[in-house]
Amino acid sequence: MLTVVLDDCGLGDAEVTMQTRFTEDLGLESIDLVTLAGQLRERWGDRINFAEFVAGMELDEIIGLTVGRLVEYVVDRLQPGQRA
Repeated sequence: MLTVVLDDCGLGDAEVTMQTRFTEDLGLESIDLVTLAGQLRERWGDRINFAEFVAGMELDEIIGLTVGRLVEYVVDRLQPGQRA
């Protein structure tokens, strides 16, 4: 899903690791994160709610959001027993 967003932004060849920051390293803007959030929701429905995920964060946490932190959230929400 991230590859699609990066391709749309012309960053298809960017190296992405768990420590890669969406804003600072990839230069993604909020609209790009909204696109990614839509893809996550389309794939997994209400179990993955990006808006809810970032709602409890401070602005500097959102700006510094890493791929790894988002992956951890997704994995946690997809565990059996997690409610949507």
